[in-house]
Amino acid sequence: MVFESVAPVIPVLDLEAALSRYRRLGFTAHAYDSDARYGFADRGGISLHLTEWDEHDPQRTAAAIYLYVSDADTLHREWSAAALPGRLTTPVDTEYGLREFAYVDPDGTLHRVGSAPAQAQAPHEL
Repeated sequence: MVFESVAPVIPVLDLEAALSRYRRLGFTAHAYDSDARYGFADRGGISLHLTEWDEHDPQRTAAAIYLYVSDADTLHREWSAAALPGRLTTPVDTEYGLREFAYVDPDGTLHRVGSAPAQAQAPHEL
C-alpha cells in the first residue's frame, strides 16, 4: 500500500472570490459541478480543495499549507505582480536550509512557500 497524493481542504468565505484569487496565483481553478459550494485549485502536482463554509472565521478556523517549489524567488515575483489582497512576505534564507516566503490570503490561509536556496555562482576566471 502506497500513499499517492494529498489534497488539503481549505475553508473559504466566498468560493468565487477564492477561485479567482487562485487563478491569479497561477492555478487552474474551477468549482465542483453541483450545488455544493466546493472547488479545486491545481498547479503542477499540487491540488487544493476549497470549501465555502458559512461558519469559517479567518481568526479561528484558517488553514496553513506548505508548498515546495523549484524556485521560491521566481514564484514570489509572480505572486507580487498579481497584487492580490492579503499579506505577502519577502523571501528569506532560513536556518533550516530553505529559501522561503509566505502569503496569507483574506480567508486567513497561510501559504508558506519554500525551495532549496540558489547555489552561489562560482567566480569567473580572468
